[in-house]
Amino acid sequence: MGRRRTPMRGHRRRTERRIGYIPRDIGYNLRMPGALDGLLVADFSRVLAGPYATMLLADLGATVVKVERPGSGDDTRSWGPPFAEDGQSTYFQSVNRNKLSVALDLRDPDDAGIAARLAASCDVLIENHRPGSLTRYGLDYPAVAAGNPGVIYCSISGFGSAAGRDLPGYDLLVQAMGGLMSITGTEEPTKAGVALVDVLTGLQAAVGILAALHHRDRTGEGQSLEITLLGSLQSALVNQASSVLGAGVVPRFLGNAHPSIAPYEVFQAADRPFVLAVGNDAQFVRLMDVLESPQTARDPRFSTNAARVEHRAVLADQVNALLASRSADDWQERITAAGVPCGPINDIDQGLRLADALGLEPVVQIHDPRRSVPQRQVAHPVRYSRTPAAYRSAPPDVDEDRAAVLALLDGVDERMDRP
Repeated sequence: MGRRRTPMRGHRRRTERRIGYIPRDIGYNLRMPGALDGLLVADFSRVLAGPYATMLLADLGATVVKVERPGSGDDTRSWGPPFAEDGQSTYFQSVNRNKLSVALDLRDPDDAGIAARLAASCDVLIENHRPGSLTRYGLDYPAVAAGNPGVIYCSISGFGSAAGRDLPGYDLLVQAMGGLMSITGTEEPTKAGVALVDVLTGLQAAVGILAALHHRDRTGEGQSLEITLLGSLQSALVNQASSVLGAGVVPRFLGNAHPSIAPYEVFQAADRPFVLAVGNDAQFVRLMDVLESPQTARDPRFSTNAARVEHRAVLADQVNALLASRSADDWQERITAAGVPCGPINDIDQGLRLADALGLEPVVQIHDPRRSVPQRQVAHPVRYSRTPAAYRSAPPDVDEDRAAVLALLDGVDERMDRP
């Protein structure tokens, strides 16, 4: 067995302190301790990737202090319509629950002092400013780590801090330049219907932060993390990138078809379209039995998946002709009963209703004492048997929690100064 490492002294003192989350409504939502209770996160990020990552950490109990520009705050506060009934941007609402807001002008000495105290006290600092721009304020990794060696410092950018440092990190731009749009669409390159690259980057950031925290728990060592939108996207291209690297095949867009499986796309029933997702030869045989065309499964052009992919256009025409005799609901019932994956094309509201009908509880209502009605939001995606996610507070107004943040930092300073 390897020798067990002893955490550094500074880290031991850090882990002994506990940060109490300061809710706006003290009596609201008493809960089990979260998995990340006691963790203090300084969130210097804005828009989507960084805020999504910190919301995931906040859902699990971390205290997240969101640092915003005075006045306007996070860019997404003005992104709309749509706006909620109280005028708050629904875009902003989607990634900023469970956070404390403080507005800091880093050019102002007093505000800069608050930012420095936050950076010196936090367990995690996450930022997505233009690479190098925080150096002038003493908030770059070397400066922060000099006084807070156990910090996990997570930087998010579009294209990295070296050659790509001056390229703007916008989701649409990365979808285009990173290759995703070249495989999405039918007759022309098409972006995904959500800022998918930002979301993927937020997930990678959360995973990286948790891995770095685990390393710190074992060794006492903090570290810096660099996460790019471009790298996060290309990691998520999985089989499509592998086809380039492993076989020299550069994929192109196929609309709703799959590059390596058939039939696996949208088909047209008598009344409306629906999806067939046939994953293997046995499922294809059963599908053809339901469609009362068993001979199609024996046709050499369709008897194996590789053959079906090669002849996908001919196969799609035949399947559509067979489906034209019945409604989508009728076919779905029959095909599902045969153990073949299929389903309707729902809009987002219908998709949420489906998840609710399946008992997945996809929507939560967050109490907001400032407003007459609770906010409805998509729930945290993971179910934990012992440390469930909690919804302690709705997204804050700009600088709403300045007093609470200062009180929190005073408490941290007091704990850190104790021998």
